[in-house]
Amino acid sequence: MSAEISPTPSASISKPGISRAWRSLRHQNFRLYFGGQSISLIGTWMTRLATSWLVYRLTGSAFLLGVVGFAGQIPTFLFTPFAGVWIDRLNRRQVLLVTQILAMIQSLALAVLTLAGHIHIQEIIGLSAFQGLINAFDMPARQAFLVQMVEDKQDLGNAIALNSSMVNLARLVGPSLAGAVIALSGEGYCFLIDGISYIAVIASLVAMQLQSGTVKPTMDSMLAQLKEGWAYVSRFAPVRTILLLFAMVSLMGWPFTVLMPIFAGKILQGGPHTLGFLMGAVGIGALVSALSLALRKSVLGLGRMIPIATASLGVGLILFGMSPMFWLSMVLMLVCGFGMMQQMAASNTIIQTIVEDSKRGRVMSFYAMAFVGMAPFGSLLAGVLADAIGAPRTVMLSGVCCVAGAVWFATQMAAIRKLIRPIYVDLGILPAVNAAIQDGVGG
Repeated sequence: MSAEISPTPSASISKPGISRAWRSLRHQNFRLYFGGQSISLIGTWMTRLATSWLVYRLTGSAFLLGVVGFAGQIPTFLFTPFAGVWIDRLNRRQVLLVTQILAMIQSLALAVLTLAGHIHIQEIIGLSAFQGLINAFDMPARQAFLVQMVEDKQDLGNAIALNSSMVNLARLVGPSLAGAVIALSGEGYCFLIDGISYIAVIASLVAMQLQSGTVKPTMDSMLAQLKEGWAYVSRFAPVRTILLLFAMVSLMGWPFTVLMPIFAGKILQGGPHTLGFLMGAVGIGALVSALSLALRKSVLGLGRMIPIATASLGVGLILFGMSPMFWLSMVLMLVCGFGMMQQMAASNTIIQTIVEDSKRGRVMSFYAMAFVGMAPFGSLLAGVLADAIGAPRTVMLSGVCCVAGAVWFATQMAAIRKLIRPIYVDLGILPAVNAAIQDGVGG
């Protein structure tokens, strides 16, 4: 198998310390995207927290928290594979412009209904499902578009790490800001701020200067291309194994976030500020993780981090489920955030490095399917289990599943390394003379 990313020498690679951590920002298009998304994502995280708090305030139901999470994510599971085919056929920037405009409309609709006092659980579910449909196209398009914004492929891993840092800085700022806004004026203004914030990322996409001719026409049918993408993902063991673990963690590990209002309100005896602090702690841990990845010189050794990070997330969840104290819960959310981001960003970087560019949209659609598509089932399952056995035991069970997944992945590492080594040699990441004795390739 061959990958269609060819390394380009980069003067910035050799720079030490903090300059290396920011090297992908020397690319103008990525710098524009980074700035626009940094603003927009703060609004996105405000909406996420405000939506969960609004549902909990209106219903007080753990099950309906799960239902709203399910409605917001199930369209990604259903439509993302088809979206991936279109992304490989269409101009990715144009796709992103459409998705960002539609997402802005969705947030403003939430704001109008909430501020007018006409919001009910039915409207929340419907608008969450609409956002999920938008995400089915937006997420894989964004992932595939990343390689067009970063001309020097040596900087790709750094760009992914910085993108993750941006997401998690927003995760830190957004929920904390949302908690304050909710306490002062209600959830509607969080949705309004989010809607306005989309202007920044739309403007950044319009301002980009991209090379033409990136879309290759094809005579194959959508079904044929979908089958080709599935065959590639299912038969290539490194991608298949990474995505299987990713899907399991998305199903059993990440849905703990939908139960956070219960922990904040009932177990820790707090309010929206408590919820904001807990989610902010997750963001701090994830931000530290992403920055540590940005300081890495190359992709080598990332594979080893995947089972370690997954096990860390699992242990953190188990202990969080046992914690009755706010300060201890905050510390454990830091651990969970670190492990969650380390596993996600390491998986993303390895897949983006080894995947063939002609199939990138389809592969990243399956990545998005594992990332978000499994989460609705996890959200629904978390809500059902929390009603049956309580939120603490549900989170502890999630942690046990993550630890088991980490152990399974570790047993697959030797086989994965053998398949990734030749690709890294072709890309110039690993010198051919050292390939036979390198134990840390992709792992």
